[in-house]
Amino acid sequence: MFWQIIHIIEILLWLLLGASAAYILFFALVAALWKKPVSRLSVYLTAKILSMRADKYYSYLILYPAYNEDRVIVNSVHKFLGQYYPYKSFHVAVISDHMQPETNQKLSELPITLLQPVFEKSSKAKAMQYAMDQIKEEYDYVVILDADNVVEPHFLEQLNETCAKGYKAIQCHRCAKNSNNDIAVLDGVSEEINNTIFRKAHNRIGLSSALIGSGMCFDFKWFRQNVYKLTTAGEDRELEALLLKQKVYIHYEENIHVFDEKVSNKDNFQKQRLRWMTAQIQSLLNLLPYIPAAIYTRNIDFIDKTIQQALIPRSMLVVLSFGLAVLMTLVSLTWCVKWWLLFLFICISLYVSTPKQLRRHSVFGKILSLPMLVWRMILNILKIDHKNTDFIHTTHGDEKSKVHSS
Repeated sequence: MFWQIIHIIEILLWLLLGASAAYILFFALVAALWKKPVSRLSVYLTAKILSMRADKYYSYLILYPAYNEDRVIVNSVHKFLGQYYPYKSFHVAVISDHMQPETNQKLSELPITLLQPVFEKSSKAKAMQYAMDQIKEEYDYVVILDADNVVEPHFLEQLNETCAKGYKAIQCHRCAKNSNNDIAVLDGVSEEINNTIFRKAHNRIGLSSALIGSGMCFDFKWFRQNVYKLTTAGEDRELEALLLKQKVYIHYEENIHVFDEKVSNKDNFQKQRLRWMTAQIQSLLNLLPYIPAAIYTRNIDFIDKTIQQALIPRSMLVVLSFGLAVLMTLVSLTWCVKWWLLFLFICISLYVSTPKQLRRHSVFGKILSLPMLVWRMILNILKIDHKNTDFIHTTHGDEKSKVHSS
């Protein structure tokens, strides 16, 4: 009787982990096997910018919500101002929250709008809402960038080409700009796997891309109407839900890069994952009540997004499936077979989802750091408060990080 109960629990655990693994494997194979016609942007050359212009120049408001980002914000804004795009067709606004007077002084000398709100409790959502309150001008699109994000000089030219196709929501290809240690490399690889599974593969079969939180572009009128509905620290997930409820398709443009600084120490990694896990639980709880209506209206995008929020994080899947496979091998050679197969399928999924240039050099030399990072993620489970809406800030690494320069 005892072993029957253990066997039932073991099967239930396998089904729980297997459901997340099956989702990842399916979209990994879609990205690898479902080919898409080459975009004009994939052969984009800076020297040919003028020949690639859309019929018109759209106007863009660039928002930088910046909380305690004194180390990076001035450099990021300064680089963005070097865009190969008509100066009158874009404007940069920095929402300076808890930054030093010296930083604000440097920003005030640049041709931008500097906003300095005073929040009792800061959040990115509040910063964006404040900006939309203060900025009265109308634009065609709004672009959201993090304070550490660096883009190439033809970023707006490329984005303009994509906007000309009529998309109201665009997620650009956010990728790592630093690889100064094992944690930063694994964080960057994790982002690329997300890009493959939740963005590229989804678009390949007609589903909406997931948002990331920066490198996002929205129709200005839509954004102004909906930004005030954001209430949590997981503003990107809330924006996704709002878009999908309204059946607005989210396009992923993998050829427009936004370089993002990856976390490079254990404490920041743990804080970042705690914020993500909290946002994931909050999002799942917020989405579930709308599932019956989504099923009735056949809103496949919304149903898929809800399923995403229920997935077990991939790194936890790897470690848990391997650990349970080893344990089951000691308990029963019959029971362990399905666990080793599960572990194999998860590894295949992650291998296929990782860009070819990162598979050997970037991942397999750093893999020993994974168990420690997963242990910190497991500890985070004890700290999750699904009712908490406070912003959990993660600081950036030291100045010696290897940073992409445009």
